[in-house]
Amino acid sequence: MFDLKLIRQDPEEFDRRNARRGQPPLADGLLKLDAERRELLTEIQAGLALRNEASKAIGLAMREGRSDEAEALKAEVTALKDRTSDLEAREAEVTAALNAQLASIPNLIHDDVPEGADEDANELVRMVGTPRAFDFAPKEHFDLGEALGAMDFEAAARLSGSRFVALRGGLARLSRALGQFMLDTHTGEFGYTETVTPVLVRSDALFGTGQLPKFEDDLFKTTNDYYLIPTAEVTLTNLHMGEIIDAERLPLRYTALSNCFRSEAGAAGRDTRGMIRQHQFDKVELVSIVAPEASEAELERMTKAAETILQRLDLPYRVMKLCSGDIGFGAQRTYDLEVWLPGQNRYREISSCSVCGDFQARRSNMRFRARGEKATQFVHTLNGSGLAIGRALIAVMENYQTETGTIRVPEALKPYMGGIEVIGEA
Repeated sequence: MFDLKLIRQDPEEFDRRNARRGQPPLADGLLKLDAERRELLTEIQAGLALRNEASKAIGLAMREGRSDEAEALKAEVTALKDRTSDLEAREAEVTAALNAQLASIPNLIHDDVPEGADEDANELVRMVGTPRAFDFAPKEHFDLGEALGAMDFEAAARLSGSRFVALRGGLARLSRALGQFMLDTHTGEFGYTETVTPVLVRSDALFGTGQLPKFEDDLFKTTNDYYLIPTAEVTLTNLHMGEIIDAERLPLRYTALSNCFRSEAGAAGRDTRGMIRQHQFDKVELVSIVAPEASEAELERMTKAAETILQRLDLPYRVMKLCSGDIGFGAQRTYDLEVWLPGQNRYREISSCSVCGDFQARRSNMRFRARGEKATQFVHTLNGSGLAIGRALIAVMENYQTETGTIRVPEALKPYMGGIEVIGEA
């Protein structure tokens, strides 16, 4: 959502920044609706004032025995009520139309976000690590997992259909180890508070973080109007929905390992084999709630936390700054971390870290008050994957595979593996 005062002050700047996302000019239409809404509110207030005056006059006329005048005033009050009712109905329509338009507009991106229509225009920030040289043809994760009898897509399909998997034995243990390792790192070294939140939420939480109304097709909805979360960003960010936070409590940093659910409505035909794109997956999420002046530094800090996981796992990766055509709906700036997958011979996204400014805070009405100040300000929010468990599992499998099809366990995960050092070894 956006501050209409700022749009009124500089509509050309609003349209300029929107145009970077390929949006048409919007300020004029928004301001016309806003002007009509304010005029209607003024008329409604004036009508209510006249009704109050007329009501007082009716009482006085009745006390003084001026019944004809009282009846005329009653007719005037009835007409004013009807007029006010019509105005209120119109004001509700205009406000709904204005809010619907505001809710559908993506966040304004920063000027240093690269221009571009799609991921091909994303900007390389840095590369870390060198892809391993194998003296055999490395396999993709699904070939490795199925050969080990530890990754079962057919059984999952019988249970739930396509884009699900059942993990067994060493790979199930490895998946659990990854989540525990990530949580321990983020809580122990980067000050995130481990949190367990619901996976079922109401629509206002999804509206707050920007998934609704635009991306409803990507969500799973229950028959009693709950939604399964697509990411714990939804719940962690909205822990303070509607609150005024004392400035001394900022920054607030939360992390959670949760199930995530996505319909992948726009992914027909993409990554149909394996675990890259699933309807259900696990992810460790990072969320920060900060004062506005701290948000840019917090993005770098959050990205460092996510990178640390990849570095400890000794996985080659690169950091990309997303361009204007690839950045998410609620983000002002985003870094994607892309891990090297030797089985695919390419880098694939494993984390996105984004600063959202006050975009989500306005939608969820999250504010803070500095000590001694009466006025409140909207907080800034950030979110990132720290990391996606399934994709981290894939990366470990492909990068640590052996010629015989076994999987070596990275040093960082050995304390979590109960003595297992090689998965698939007799």
